[in-house]
Amino acid sequence: MIALHDLVKHYGRFTAVDGISLDVKSGEIHGFLGPNGAGKTTTLRMIAGLLRPTSGRILVNGHDLATDAEAAKASLGFIPDRPFIYEKLTAAEFLRFHAGLYGIDGNGIGDRVREMLDLFELGRWEDELVESFSHGMKQRLVMSAAFLHRPRSVVVDEPMVGLDPRGARLIKDVFRRMSERGVAILMSTHTLEVAQEMCDRISIILKGRIVAQGTVAQLRTLSGGGDDQLTEVFLKLTGGSALQEIDEII
Repeated sequence: MIALHDLVKHYGRFTAVDGISLDVKSGEIHGFLGPNGAGKTTTLRMIAGLLRPTSGRILVNGHDLATDAEAAKASLGFIPDRPFIYEKLTAAEFLRFHAGLYGIDGNGIGDRVREMLDLFELGRWEDELVESFSHGMKQRLVMSAAFLHRPRSVVVDEPMVGLDPRGARLIKDVFRRMSERGVAILMSTHTLEVAQEMCDRISIILKGRIVAQGTVAQLRTLSGGGDDQLTEVFLKLTGGSALQEIDEII
């Protein structure tokens, strides 16, 4: 579960996030949409504990990030838009290193590493250096690391960037499987078809504020669009924000 209450982030006189409130329930995939510069990545980085909010409250699986940060982060998986990977490690070594950051050790860690590599179709490359991986394989490795410690909630920033159609389908299937197991997923994306296909609910952010929230059907009603695709709904609810800011790759 992820809950935000009146979240604000100032950079000097500039307000990047302006009073956001939303909740992501257990087992829900929640889409976080908005044009470039709307405040999506800033919000996700605050949830992950990488940025300190100016004001407001963040709860991760019942833990207040301001007062119980260690427990909140331990129960959260984070997949950034530009992940950093130690490329001189093998895939298995990278996951073991990641497990160590969460205090996971013991005889079972080898089985867990192999389980996650197989889940993300990387098992054949378990002992290969990460530097030899394609961009899409690196993306899948980072995602396997995010789910390695069995988080109850996951924050994802642009999960489909650089993935081929097969990789994108795999990620969709994995995310849906995880949500069926009760994992709460908050996912920022510019790929509106992905949001329409995957998300149980969607929040649309514009200039640091949430301007609409609900299921795809509810957003259509708000926009007065009837059976419009999410692209048209998004444009109506954001005042026709530039089409070039929507990266429809699938």
